[in-house]
Amino acid sequence: MSKQYYVYIMTNKINSVIYTGITNDLKRRVYEHKNKLVEGFTKKYNIDKLIFYEVYNDINIAIAREKQIKSGSRAKKVAMIEDMNDQWNDLYEEI
Repeated sequence: MSKQYYVYIMTNKINSVIYTGITNDLKRRVYEHKNKLVEGFTKKYNIDKLIFYEVYNDINIAIAREKQIKSGSRAKKVAMIEDMNDQWNDLYEEI
């Protein structure tokens, strides 16, 4: 079985801050964010809601995609999020 990699976007309760990350275990990583187990940006800004993710089988493609998303404008990120999740619902229970 091939390994999977996830590019994901999370936000805070009022959707004012957007965080983009990459992981090989989305459920564990989002759990860490939700429970403030990760020091840094997501803990500081109370980012605990998974609103977007993509799955890749190639780590290099996943890394390139994460960089592409991070370098894009907020408007591009919002459009991408709303294409998948127009209500900005927390997708944690779906994964």
